[in-house]
Amino acid sequence: MRRVAGTVLTTVLMLAAAVRSQPGGRSVVVTFDDLPANPAGSVSRDPASLEALTRKLLDAVRRHAIPAIGFVNESGLVVHDESPGDAARRIEVLKLWVDAGLELGNHGYSHRDLNTAPIEEVQADVIRGETVTRRLLAARGQTLRYFRHPFLHVGADLPTRDAFERFLSRRGYTIAPVTIDNDEFVYAEAYAGALRRGDTAAAARIGDDYLRYMNEVFAYFEDVTRRVTGREIPQVLLLHANSLNADRFDALAEALVQRGYRFVTLQQALADSVYRQPDRFVGAPGNSWLNHWEVTAGRPRVPTPAAPAWITSP
Repeated sequence: MRRVAGTVLTTVLMLAAAVRSQPGGRSVVVTFDDLPANPAGSVSRDPASLEALTRKLLDAVRRHAIPAIGFVNESGLVVHDESPGDAARRIEVLKLWVDAGLELGNHGYSHRDLNTAPIEEVQADVIRGETVTRRLLAARGQTLRYFRHPFLHVGADLPTRDAFERFLSRRGYTIAPVTIDNDEFVYAEAYAGALRRGDTAAAARIGDDYLRYMNEVFAYFEDVTRRVTGREIPQVLLLHANSLNADRFDALAEALVQRGYRFVTLQQALADSVYRQPDRFVGAPGNSWLNHWEVTAGRPRVPTPAAPAWITSP
């Protein structure tokens, strides 16, 4: 009996030690792509509307003390035939992120697809996409250090992927992965479309289902993570700067807190050894790095949960 009790006690102590070894429990990095704002997911993209959208989104980020990072497409700072004053206002909208103490990364000037465009063109697009972002960060004593692949496409073949990663390394970039991929952009486009039509009832229905869907996505990838890595890891969530998140991110952040997540920086997450395991994924679809690791290990890819069909025709 004493031997059994001793075994139980040892097991309890080991489990307690395992819990203590993971301070804070679950953690997640919140990343927003397509700054200053995603065109399809924004109700309006005039400077005043962009500023209002951004301030509302950043207010929610601030309320939850989230060290978010935004990835910039600098082509969004330029509109044909717009006045110099309006162009300056768009840059001021982007500046709101660094003024809030947040970091910016490069998402390519015009969101060029490495899987389909010549690598030389994509490299030029990366360099062109640094101009304003570097200047805004430098004014805060920061450097531009993260790159997020458009479409999460890392290259159609290994030579292209390897060459592009060498290019990024020479320019001082660390690649920003994604583990919690999702169809948020599908919801966002439908949501913005409903608001443009003045259909607030449809927008509310879409926004409500977005929160349900994101809880489903997290539950799914939590299960996949345990299967693929054998443990909880610091997750990296992909979202976009859009009208949907301006209105609903506060509720989404609260839902993540209820799931036991604390919010961490990308640097903190990437310090975990899981992000240094073999990854030789190429091609499409471009989604979660959990998919990268499964394919590299010779196992079936990890699909991304899809939005329900009615979202695209509410």
